[in-house]
Parts: sequence; structure tokens; C-alpha cells
Amino acid sequence: MSEVATAARSAAVPEGFSPEATADSAPQAKILLVDDEPKSLFALQELLSTLGQNLMIAQSGEEALRLALKNDFAVILLDVRMPGIDGFETARLIRSRERSRLTPIIFLTAAADEMSSMFRGYEVGAVDYLQKPVVPEILKSKVAVFVELHRKSERLRESEEKLRRLAAHLISVREEERAHIAREIHDELGQVLTGLKMEVTWLAKRLREKPLIEKTDSMCKLIDTTVQTVRKIATGLRPEMLDDMGLIAAVGWQAKEFQKRTGIRCRAKLPPEVKLDIDVSTTMFRIFQEILTNVARHSRATRVDMELTVNEDRVGLEVIDNGVGIADSDLNGKKSLGLLGMHERALLFGGEVKITGTAGHGTRVSVSIPVRQRA
Repeated sequence: MSEVATAARSAAVPEGFSPEATADSAPQAKILLVDDEPKSLFALQELLSTLGQNLMIAQSGEEALRLALKNDFAVILLDVRMPGIDGFETARLIRSRERSRLTPIIFLTAAADEMSSMFRGYEVGAVDYLQKPVVPEILKSKVAVFVELHRKSERLRESEEKLRRLAAHLISVREEERAHIAREIHDELGQVLTGLKMEVTWLAKRLREKPLIEKTDSMCKLIDTTVQTVRKIATGLRPEMLDDMGLIAAVGWQAKEFQKRTGIRCRAKLPPEVKLDIDVSTTMFRIFQEILTNVARHSRATRVDMELTVNEDRVGLEVIDNGVGIADSDLNGKKSLGLLGMHERALLFGGEVKITGTAGHGTRVSVSIPVRQRA
């Protein structure tokens, strides 16, 4: 290659997009070349081979669609004029699929095509529109940019996945620690308090002086209050009912406790008890607790209606209050960490949380979590 050609090539590829530099430091990105003319495909392969990426070819729209179903492409170079499914329809179908709806598509067309076809290309989702014969340096530069953007997106997805796994681990550790502390408080401290009451009762039976008897009675009442406090703390950390009787019983119990504690009427519609995965049950129960906490703190509601549903595939929860509602700004505000926690808990199991509300007309929270799937 001449020095002039080398210089032109270096100038065409932006700084930071050197094919030689990136090929060794990152996995190859997939690029799809679609053209019904073998000569055009060969020319594109030769032109883009210097980028050092994984070039995949398709000679029809149908073949391109099959490949788009199975692969994630950094960019697709798509010929407009093809027999059968043309480039426009191919692009529309690629964009209609969730997996490939954001994949960049560059249309390639003969210079004789009318300008109107260019606008049609942008309408179906093209990010660029190049006329044949393409200028090699321009095409390589554009493709290199999309390859680098794809790599950055992949790195972001990997980072998000790592953070999600870390969050799942922290939640799991926290739940285990809560259960452990709850057992220790209930068993160890509970036994000590029970033994202490027995000793005080034994002592009271042997006393004859009225002031001392009154004192032991006061001590017994204080011990009873402490026992109740210990049980309340242990239940708050990890309700025994969730482990012993399951999610549905625990949700019913929590609804009654909420009504007793806050005075807000809580009507619960529950299905027959079924055995569910303990992690899914814990996740749904903690989300329900957070919903009730938000109702008590912010809604100024007088009534809450909730329904829990369980089928073969999913566990669903819907909670509706008649409070002041929730604004869109509150859904994504800096202080909405409780709402964010609900979303993250559900996402860990491939579920979702939807929150809708209108000022003065209450708030609706819908939760859906797959029974078996784990994100």
C-alpha cells in the first residue's frame, strides 16, 4: 500500500478507532452485510476486512432476518434493491423485533435511485444512507464508529449485570443475616427472659412483705413487656410465618398488622396457600412491606385494597390506595430509593413493578414475578 493510501486510511478512521489496536484488546464485533449481488458482497468484505471484525453475509432479506434473530450486530449494511423482501421491508422487520430494534442500519443504494427512497429509508429506521459506489474511507469510518459504540454498550451491559449480581448477593446476605439475628434474638434472648421470669415468680411465692411482692409483680410485667418487644424485633427482621407457613399467610398477617398499627383499613384478597420458592416469596413479601410503608408515610390514605394472585408461571400483587396519589417527579426523584429498591428486587427475578397514580385519586402498584425464572 502506498504512503498516500496509508495516510488517507489513517485520516479516515477517527482517533481511538484503530482496527489494529482494537482487534487485540476487545472481542470481535459482528457486522452484517446484506446484498443480493455476490460481487458487491465480496467488495464489502474486502473493504471492511481491515477493521478486524466478524463479517457475516446475507444474500436476501429473509436470510438477513434469520441472522438478526440469532445474533447481536454492531451495524447492518443493507442493500435497498433486492428481490423478495427489499431493504426497506427488511429494515422494518428487523426494527420490529425487541432484540434488534436499536441495531444501526446503513442503507446502500445505487446512485440512480430517487431522493424519495432516501426519506423512506430513514422512516424505517436507517441511521445513514450511502450511494454506490461508496467511498471506502467514509464507509470504514462510519462502520468503525458504530463498532466502538457497540463495544461501549456491551461494556455498560456487562457492568450493569455485575452490579445486579452484586445487588442480588447483598440482598441474599442481608436476608440470611436477618434470619440468623432473628433466630438468635428469639431463641437465646427469649429463653433468658423466660428463665428470668420463672426465677422472679419463684422468688415472689416465697416473699411475705407486701412491698417486695409488688416489686416482683412489677418485674414480671417488665419482663413480659420485654418479651413482646423481643418478639416484635425478631418478627420485623424475619417473620417466622414466611418461613413456616409461606407467602400467602405472611401477606395476610402483614395486612392485618398494618391495619392494626396505622388504622388504615386494609382489605386483602388472597388465593389458597401454595408452596413457592423461598427466594421469590421473600422478594414479594419485602416489596409488599415497602408498598405499605410508602402508603403509611406519604399517601394519607384511609383504605388499601390488595390482591395476591398465583398461577403456574407468575406471582402477581396489586395494591391500590385512595390517598393523594403520586406525581411523576416522585417516581424518579432522588429520594425515591424505596421505589428503586422495589424495582431492583423484582428485576433480579425477571419481574417488574408498575406504579401509576393521579393526584387526589390514589396510587396503584402492580408487581409481577416469574415463579421459576431468575435474572
